[in-house]
Amino acid sequence: MDETPINPGIARTLARHPRPLGGDTVRSVGPSAFSLTNQILQDGVQQRVIGKKPDWLRAKVPGGEGYDRLKAIIDEHRLHTVCQEASCPNMGECWSRGSATIMILGDTCTRSCGFCNVKTGKPPVFDADEPRRVAASLALMGLKHVVITSVNRDELPDGGAAIWAETIERVHEACPGMSVEVLVGDFLGDEKAIQVVCDARPEIISHNMETVHRMHPAVRPQAKYERSLAVLRQMKASGLVTKTGCMVGIGERDDEVLELMDDIRAACECDVLTIGQYLQPTRNHLPIDRWVHPDSFRMFKEQALARGFRVCESGPLVRSSYRADEQAALLSKPRH
Repeated sequence: MDETPINPGIARTLARHPRPLGGDTVRSVGPSAFSLTNQILQDGVQQRVIGKKPDWLRAKVPGGEGYDRLKAIIDEHRLHTVCQEASCPNMGECWSRGSATIMILGDTCTRSCGFCNVKTGKPPVFDADEPRRVAASLALMGLKHVVITSVNRDELPDGGAAIWAETIERVHEACPGMSVEVLVGDFLGDEKAIQVVCDARPEIISHNMETVHRMHPAVRPQAKYERSLAVLRQMKASGLVTKTGCMVGIGERDDEVLELMDDIRAACECDVLTIGQYLQPTRNHLPIDRWVHPDSFRMFKEQALARGFRVCESGPLVRSSYRADEQAALLSKPRH
């Protein structure tokens, strides 16, 4: 177990935003994690709060020919992937299938979200040659669909929008048969920066809500719920296929997840929604509040589709780019 103490700032935020009891379809094993923040700080015994990780959260061990080939290309071109930086549990499965999520603008984020394992700090100057290297490496991979994401670069005047646009354009040129999906931040709500990325015309554009309204101050302290909804609204108004995602098991109630769906659909006719179980990367991150049962994930998917999302990927190990190629294929089919 990671011996890093829990961030006191996160602990204070949890204390200011306690989790109300009751109302969940699936309850945790034992008391609420949010009512036991002090105990976690004292002994770090997470399993005393929610019980041992259930069997349905077993992930594939990395390895195999496809995995090795993809890793070699990524290493040779000095690329970052969110799979590695964020400790994604699906890396073994996805890399074996020849699918990875490329992360641009470096590996250091200017934000300190309570759930994310990407390192935080003052980023170095970004690599102006990165768009070319990304395009060259993707041309070697021979994929039908790629997901590109980035760290937040709030210190840059445009938040990195120009690098984003150049990367999309170069990938389109180098890989004409490949569809490009991008997962971007909120650019601090800068509409001009957001539009620069939209104008590069990725096939799918995504911005994650991450969590329900009440939990935003603890989960995304440097983001704003309404601002993220506005980002999705602008993306959809630009005529793009839009996507968003959230985590469960971080302190929300099931009814709040349904309210989040309603808020997203009220903001825009978002096409794709992903929902997955939150897994605490280290003790320095927000605690897990509950293990959400697969039955609840099935319910979330049914509710999302009933609300008008064209595709919903909902399951314990689902992450933003999980099976994104399959989602893109579904979106290419006409509506019935």
